[in-house]
Amino acid sequence: MDLTAMAFYALVCGSLGALAPRLERFWLRFAVAAVVGIVAAAALPAIRGALGI
Repeated sequence: MDLTAMAFYALVCGSLGALAPRLERFWLRFAVAAVVGIVAAAALPAIRGALGI
């Protein structure tokens, strides 16, 4: 994994970790994590392309 991907996913996971304790139910936390993961995986190539990396 290159540095750009690592930093991007660290930012996404850190943001999710900050939000997770506020969500009470396990399935709600799971759903939010799944959606965030899908959005992050879909957005990274576009962000890398925009930055020219």
